[in-house]
Amino acid sequence: MNIPDWVQDAIFYQIFPDRFAKSNRLPQNGFEPWDSPPTHYGFKGGDLYGAAEKLDYLKDLGITAIYFNPVFSSASNHRYHTYDYYNVDPMLGGNDSFRYFLEEAHQRGIRVILDGVFNHASRGLWQFHHVLETRAASPYKDWFHFDPDRLNGYKQWAVYPEYHEQEAIQREGSLKAIGYQGWWNLPALPKFNTNTPAVREFLFGVAEYWIRFGIDGWRLDVPGDIDDDSFWREFRRRIRAINPEAYIVGEIWHEAQRWLQGDQFDAVMNYLVTAAAIGFFGGHHVDMDAVNKCGGLQGRVHPNMQAPDFANEIDRLLTMYKPEITRAQLNLLDSHDMPRFLSCVNGDRDALKMAWLFMFTIPGAPCIYYGDEVGLDGGHDPDCRKSFPWDETRWDKDLREFVKACIRLRKNHAALRRGEYRCLEAQEDVIEFSRSDDAENLIVAFNVGSEEKTVELPLQKEPRILFGNPRISGSKIIIPPREGIVIGR
Repeated sequence: MNIPDWVQDAIFYQIFPDRFAKSNRLPQNGFEPWDSPPTHYGFKGGDLYGAAEKLDYLKDLGITAIYFNPVFSSASNHRYHTYDYYNVDPMLGGNDSFRYFLEEAHQRGIRVILDGVFNHASRGLWQFHHVLETRAASPYKDWFHFDPDRLNGYKQWAVYPEYHEQEAIQREGSLKAIGYQGWWNLPALPKFNTNTPAVREFLFGVAEYWIRFGIDGWRLDVPGDIDDDSFWREFRRRIRAINPEAYIVGEIWHEAQRWLQGDQFDAVMNYLVTAAAIGFFGGHHVDMDAVNKCGGLQGRVHPNMQAPDFANEIDRLLTMYKPEITRAQLNLLDSHDMPRFLSCVNGDRDALKMAWLFMFTIPGAPCIYYGDEVGLDGGHDPDCRKSFPWDETRWDKDLREFVKACIRLRKNHAALRRGEYRCLEAQEDVIEFSRSDDAENLIVAFNVGSEEKTVELPLQKEPRILFGNPRISGSKIIIPPREGIVIGR
């Protein structure tokens, strides 16, 4: 399968660049106050020099890999509206800041993957702008999907649609209503025509450039919307020719066998595990209004999920792909595209702790969304993109110490990263599973109920309590309420 070996040992941390940390090395004019509520269009002024200054913080947490949301030049705070793929946004510090960040990260043994937005660009991309100015005379007219009437001057472009044009977009789609195809009919996101050879070469060239620059892989934004397996096969071939250890992970919210045959992606963002974890560990605390604001989770989160249903779902997900793919999946509890886990469970910190321990003890690379470790909450966009609170008096230090302990546990026990997973028992509020390799056999158990539970396991020798506060009497293990435990046997 040729999946990078380092991924299954990695601890990822997702950073939204505008909101993580700011330095004093760039102009500070025009930004919203750092601690004010985030807005759809406002900028907080986070930059890559600031992020580099926090690498020791991440190293102390136990992070070994970073996934950056987009960093290229863009007129949006999330930077999914790219207008220059070869330059890091000047507001983030430009290419020099990213080179500095990469050097500092790699010196600390931290790998870096970037967000690749190759399905769509922005209205500011040079090639798109060229067509708007010169219409059918432009050599770039095949780079996007344009309405022939606009190309030939029979109608005017509506790149910034007025109210009646917005209504027309809803009725007949952006191609006819404003003159070009936008991703999800959004005028700000003109969709590339990846059937055009020049477009493919442009995008492959961008991907190759940044791999040569030194990044360790790509997270691919909405790759399913480039509905062309040959595109992604060529993408993989080009990337791996430069760096055979580059990680390629796609944003696919559902089953992804099509892309995980060994010739396209290494893994996907494992939102199916996210949905199951919210339902089981959140229990009756799940806020379905918050969950349902995320389209990718609708119909997938089942509150008050019982242990047998949860166990069956996890067994299904962990056997869906070949074992080496499962061990490379990017497991996460939340991201910039959904409410934070704490908000999904109405602030239930016990649910978050159990979900974290679960994520760090199953196959796949765990990923922490910036700020979760200090108790940052937030509903759907833009609330899930709050600025990191660097004032330590605002931190939930108990949560931070808990996630550090989870990271240490995973790093100290190879069985949790590379070992076999086997469900042992699942009844009502309790699930138990084992992770084992040639060196050790570990038992992981969770009690999501409000009362302590007693389980019986075959223990060949004196067990070692590795995590949590169980009581052990012979082969009986008493698990406290709302807690997870790990035992070595």
